Amino acid sequence: MGIELQGKLWMAVGGENLGGHQRVELLAHIAQAGSITQAAKAAGLSYKAAWDAIDTMNNLAGEPLVERLTGGKGGGGTRLTARGQQLVDNFRKIEQVHHEFLERLNRQAGMLADDLALLGRLGMKTSARNQFFGTVRRVRTGAVNDEVELELAGGQAIVAVVTRESLQNLGLAPGRQAYALVKSSSVIVMTGSGARLSARNQLAGSVARVVRGAVNAEVVIGLEGGGTVAATITNESLDALALEEGSEATALFKASSVILGLP
Repeated sequence: MGIELQGKLWMAVGGENLGGHQRVELLAHIAQAGSITQAAKAAGLSYKAAWDAIDTMNNLAGEPLVERLTGGKGGGGTRLTARGQQLVDNFRKIEQVHHEFLERLNRQAGMLADDLALLGRLGMKTSARNQFFGTVRRVRTGAVNDEVELELAGGQAIVAVVTRESLQNLGLAPGRQAYALVKSSSVIVMTGSGARLSARNQLAGSVARVVRGAVNAEVVIGLEGGGTVAATITNESLDALALEEGSEATALFKASSVILGLP
């Protein structure tokens, strides 16, 4: 569902509300009808509310915007002063500029919607070190568990195994956006190639960062299509694999280690 930007324009004097669209329309109806009763009805206000609005506008403007007419064949009426008519004309010009401004913003609303969704994802809190976001590319059903393939923004794919009940509860289907969460302790780091492994997920890249601790180290692998995956391994394994920034490496984790969630 797309985002539509809306806004209202109003005027203030010294922090007090002089009026917005409804009050200006009331003034315009007075100019047209010459009657507070008819103008109030056209503006959707009661007679008292109309006069209260007029009194407020007159006071805040510092000069009358509406004046009474007495006598005459019709027994009098009301009309806008020159200042009142000027206010109506200028407000409508400003309102047109405001409308054009909103139209320009709405032409960019698609990008705004994407950014709002991104901010929502950035605000997600979870203990899983690895948080991926993508689109379900394929669902393969089994007797008990189902396999869900999630395509990441960089073109890489993550496979998760979930129960049929979880699949249905989440409404996972091709085209649906979802999160994939993987603990760093569930990720195995491999160097070299040619090995045949049972791990369903094998994300290749190069080491972007190594943070050595007292016992364990965190190895962050930059993926070929963009993004990163973090693994927690022992310092002994770090040294044995001779991992350092720029080293080619592959992050391995089982499909059963992936937790799926919805935005």
